[in-house]
Amino acid sequence: MPSVISASQGWDRRQGRTSGKGGIASKATVAQAAEGLMIQGVAVPCPFVLEVSCYPDPVVYTQKHVHDPFFFWQYVRVSSDTPPRVIYHLMTQHWGLDAPNLLISVTGGAKNFVMKPRLKNIFRQGLVKVAQTTGAWIITGGSHAGVMKQVGEAVRDFILSCSHKEGDIVTIGIATWGTVYNRESLVCPMGGFPAEYVLDEENQGSLSCLDSNHSHFILVDDGTHGRYGVEIPLRTRLEKFISEQTKVKGGVAIKIPIVCVVLEGGPGTLDTIYNAITNGTPCVIVEGSGRVADVIAQVANLPVAKITIALIQKKLSILFHDTYELFTESKLVEWTKKIQDIVRSRQLLTIFREGKYGQQDVDVAILQALFKASRNQDHFGRENWDHQLKLAVAWNRVDIARSEIFTDDHDWKPSDLHPVMAAALISNKPEFVKLFLEQGVRLKDFVTWDTLVYLYDNLAPSCLFHSKLQKVLLEEREHTAGSKMPRLQMHHVSQVLRELLGCSTQPLYPKPKHTERPRLSIPVPHIKLNVQGSSLRSLYKRSAGRVTFTMDPVRDLLIWAVVQNRRELAEIIWAQSQDCMAAALACSKILKELAKEEEDTDTTDDMLALAEEYEHKAIGVFTDCYRKDEERAQKLLTRVSEAWGKTTCLQLALEAKNMNFVSHGGVQVGSQEWYFWQEKRLQPTGCLARLRAFFTAPIVIFLMNILSYFTFLLLFAYVLMVDFQPAPSWREYLIYFWLFSLVCEETRQLLYDPDGLGVVKMASLYIKDFWNKLDICAILVFIAGLTCRLIPSTLYPGRIILSLAFIIFCLRLMHIFTVSKTLGPKIIIVKRMMKDVFFFLFLLAVWVVSFGVAKQAILIHNEERVEWLFRGVVYHSYLTIFGQIPSYIDGVNFNIDQCSPNGTDPYKPKCPETNADNKKPIFPEWLTVILLCLYLLFTNILLLNLLIAMFNYTFQQVQEHTDQIWKFQRHDLIEEYHGRPPAPPPLILLNHLQLLLWRGLLRRPASHHKLKEKLEKNEEAALLSWEMYLKENYLQHQQCQEKQNTEQMIRDIAQRVDVLAELLDLDRVKRTGVVEQRLGSLEDQVRQNQALWDPAGCVCLTGSSKALDIKEIDLEGKPEESQPPYHVLARNLLYPGSHTLRFPVPDEKVPWEVDFPLYNPPAFSADHKDMAVQDPFSLSLESLLKINYNTMDGLIDRQSFHGLYAVQDGLPLNPMGRTGLRGRGRLHCFGPNHALHPVVTRWRRNLDGSIIRKSLKKMLEVLVAQYPLSDVWALPGGSLEPGETLPLKLKWILRREFWPQFQNLLKQGTEVHRGYLDDPRNTDNAWVETVAISVHFDTQNDVEMKRLNSHTCDICPLVLDKRIPLHANHKELLHKVSTLLGAYY
Repeated sequence: MPSVISASQGWDRRQGRTSGKGGIASKATVAQAAEGLMIQGVAVPCPFVLEVSCYPDPVVYTQKHVHDPFFFWQYVRVSSDTPPRVIYHLMTQHWGLDAPNLLISVTGGAKNFVMKPRLKNIFRQGLVKVAQTTGAWIITGGSHAGVMKQVGEAVRDFILSCSHKEGDIVTIGIATWGTVYNRESLVCPMGGFPAEYVLDEENQGSLSCLDSNHSHFILVDDGTHGRYGVEIPLRTRLEKFISEQTKVKGGVAIKIPIVCVVLEGGPGTLDTIYNAITNGTPCVIVEGSGRVADVIAQVANLPVAKITIALIQKKLSILFHDTYELFTESKLVEWTKKIQDIVRSRQLLTIFREGKYGQQDVDVAILQALFKASRNQDHFGRENWDHQLKLAVAWNRVDIARSEIFTDDHDWKPSDLHPVMAAALISNKPEFVKLFLEQGVRLKDFVTWDTLVYLYDNLAPSCLFHSKLQKVLLEEREHTAGSKMPRLQMHHVSQVLRELLGCSTQPLYPKPKHTERPRLSIPVPHIKLNVQGSSLRSLYKRSAGRVTFTMDPVRDLLIWAVVQNRRELAEIIWAQSQDCMAAALACSKILKELAKEEEDTDTTDDMLALAEEYEHKAIGVFTDCYRKDEERAQKLLTRVSEAWGKTTCLQLALEAKNMNFVSHGGVQVGSQEWYFWQEKRLQPTGCLARLRAFFTAPIVIFLMNILSYFTFLLLFAYVLMVDFQPAPSWREYLIYFWLFSLVCEETRQLLYDPDGLGVVKMASLYIKDFWNKLDICAILVFIAGLTCRLIPSTLYPGRIILSLAFIIFCLRLMHIFTVSKTLGPKIIIVKRMMKDVFFFLFLLAVWVVSFGVAKQAILIHNEERVEWLFRGVVYHSYLTIFGQIPSYIDGVNFNIDQCSPNGTDPYKPKCPETNADNKKPIFPEWLTVILLCLYLLFTNILLLNLLIAMFNYTFQQVQEHTDQIWKFQRHDLIEEYHGRPPAPPPLILLNHLQLLLWRGLLRRPASHHKLKEKLEKNEEAALLSWEMYLKENYLQHQQCQEKQNTEQMIRDIAQRVDVLAELLDLDRVKRTGVVEQRLGSLEDQVRQNQALWDPAGCVCLTGSSKALDIKEIDLEGKPEESQPPYHVLARNLLYPGSHTLRFPVPDEKVPWEVDFPLYNPPAFSADHKDMAVQDPFSLSLESLLKINYNTMDGLIDRQSFHGLYAVQDGLPLNPMGRTGLRGRGRLHCFGPNHALHPVVTRWRRNLDGSIIRKSLKKMLEVLVAQYPLSDVWALPGGSLEPGETLPLKLKWILRREFWPQFQNLLKQGTEVHRGYLDDPRNTDNAWVETVAISVHFDTQNDVEMKRLNSHTCDICPLVLDKRIPLHANHKELLHKVSTLLGAYY
């Protein structure tokens, strides 16, 4: 058939989007597309064409006779020879699928079969769980039958029970186009999409319907009809291609792993399993599902030698009872051979048994199979363990990491975990972060400057902090007039953090000069972080004129987690912090500031809840500290924290308005000490010192300022009411002087900058305070009134303005009353009620203006006076609410003498509309009365009661927290008077003069009046250690409380009951299994005893009596597999380098002495055109008779190390038995093909020269080579050409002048093997025999090995380990060398 693809598009059934085109086009369209594949404008060269339709509509799936909603899925029809890269491109680019983290290939029975209900539920739940948690693709056959139906129903049930985001599981069905029933509905020449596909199982006959629960379909077409299995080669190629791709997730790059899950199945399933095992794909066999799966599961724990044709025949007769007669003898042989090869690769085979301990779920079995396969595959050093850990992090399966990776089999260095630690942080996987910390990762070593930059570079774009950082970078680019966006640095982060923490904190990451921080020479790669670079301390050296950067790694990671609102991650990091109380308060402040700018309501609520949680953490730690030692707890409050911008815990709490913390008894006790006696600890002894201490105490300063302020107000009131003369009196001048002292004090507060924030920052902080705004307003109004008062013509207006200023000064008294426990909260209530009144007035204005305008328009005609318009619309309508109803509104009490008919009298309102005769009002009285009633109803009853309810709600809110509010305000007031000059106004001018002389003339720095205390390093370290110890106690106490919680106890009890039930089921299964195993063992021993009876009736017992003991077999264990007695590699079904398949030879049929009538192997002999010496290509008897076997045949040595070998029909017979292939294969000669393999080793040493040991054994390094066009390493040797002493491959990689030296090394070596080599190229008539010579350098003076390594280009030393990627037969030689030297293997 022509190679044609029809790619049809549907909607994603969960996302409602379109992504691919398809249909049928004309022949011209096909011809035009013949040179390449065009998909949505992307040209991909390929040997086939694509038919494109102009109807990009969805494909609709309906089910016959069932009124279900429509399903939308996407499909593509492809040719059987389509390159897999094109299909993968279509799936990822045009279908919009994300690359998978795991590929699950589910195979098995294509017909409906019965599974146990419990096993079915376990399989469905486990399969969907592993797909959902790891982001996997599930690939099946796509039809609505058998295992594909089971998978579809599992996905369907999960989708129906989950939310929109959780239910997105990619399930891909790869089916044969020619076997799809009703496939004509998917092809519409005239367009007309969406195509409607009908599921009709009743009339499908031998064809199959597509399963509606799959999300995508790939339909493979080779032009045939009704022929199943067409899709298998394409599916195999596609799965292999996907498994070779690399995906980057969370900063970790992994190759997409693949696992094959098998349920039930027939002959095709066995071939699939065999091919998967051959390609290195791990397989999970679900025992109990039936047929092939059960056959393999039942023999998986047996030694390969016990898996015989008779055993397989017995299993098939039981499990395939319906179709057993179809199994011929040759089929039994083939099945036995394949099952033996499958079981031989135990590292790739996992049997899932219901109730097996540690495998209660299928998802655990699947992931364990992947890890087991990865752990047992060939690798260099620790790269295999790294790959497994990357998989676990990418899948977010910390349970698997704990049970399978962090075991005693491998010692993890903390530095090895740094890359995956960064990946876990970025991808928000707190459980892995906790695990890595438990495994010894030190944040001090992990967190470097480059690490922090890398972490902030990978902030989520949706994060508010990310947008603030981008804003800072944009401002810097505009400031520098650059075209490129500046690279993110930590001082940019510091700039945003200072906005969040408040200006009272110093920058956490100071901006360095170009010469202060040398750039690291090693760039930060995308995957692996530069965690071994210089630490941040070494980048900033302590020297004069340079900024000292002290890095707290816990603080840095905590901030990074908090700004992203990552609760669990931040909690784990906070538990590691030392300055924990300051950290908790700082986190609370940051979260509250971010919540103010966050637009998403849910995120805002989460941030505020997390901020409150951190405030409670700080309270909990401080409570424990205060109970243990009050004095130390007070030091923690006022200690200057270098890590948090040289601020204090108290300052952070005040900045964040953490009322619960500030109202804590311990904080208030400290406040009272500061309040009543500022220098209590100095214990002054002298009289002057006592007086100074008394008058500088905050309480004394506060009381004197109150007395001074009341005196000022009394004097001001007296002047306004009694002594306000045209010429100011001395009392009035005293008021002006008093006000001048107040202005000087406000100026001092504005310019007082002990922290070096700058005038602009101090001004912004000053303006933010409400009482400062009130002070400025009062002073400005007073100055305006004073200006008018000094001008004779504006004397009276000046008195009015000064009267208004007096009102504002009186309002300032409320700030003084905040210290009162009774009045303080009430003032807060008044402030909050003012906000309520503001919103209420907006609603009231709507009614007032609407009623006023309507009333004015109805009653009065064309009032042109603006002041009377305002009175009629607003003033009278407002007074109506309080009962002052206009007398003329209803026309009863109308008096024309009280109004002006023409509106000419400025002191009277204009009269309403009246008739010309009797001057009676003519407006509709009924209408005005109705409007008045409605107006009063809504304003007096509805709106006023709404205002009362609002006031009541505000009052209750504040009343519930009266004590906290009062304590918080009192502390704020205490802090203000703690730094205030002791003298009250106007005597405070003396303190201002002293300050001016001190700062202006003597240039003395400003003294810190704030509640801060700088501790010595040793004292601070001891204090922080004490705080950290109590923090640990607090966390333990919290955990105990959680455990004692009733709900938690119920959950724990339920979990224990579930575990107990599982253990009971497991015990039942184990008992049944042990009994079955014992009975089987007993039957085997009975058969052995029957074989021991001789014809005379005597028993010959040649073995030990222990052989008759019944051994208990552990169901969980694996049989010890000894060295196979026959060659294995030489019997691989697919001969290497060709498409020739060997005849299957089970182990029991390998020896030539065993009768094997069915044995009919194919013949294959490759023609080596580049070889001068080779045996004939044909197997004709005439050409074979010219060969002399078991002797020297010219230059060719045909003698075997095993003695004489048999020759049959002119062909030698392999001394090790049958291989399943006649001829010489890819070997050069019939009979033995001699080879030489030198094994050059030396001890692996540390830098100091000591030998490295593992498991108490010395470790070796072996010299290996990698030849061109080969992915694996090999020993530097190979086949010997006739007449040569060194292999040709060895000569390729050695320089000619070094050949004699290498021959001398071989002569000095020890022969470890001489004989047959199990090689995949061996046949029945040609085989490889080799000599392996060990050349070991015992001392460090291995000059010859160093010269060898320096004279070669493709040779390098590798650590000798059974996992290194060498040819399997070469590993046997290495094992012999390690045994000879007593080394680790």
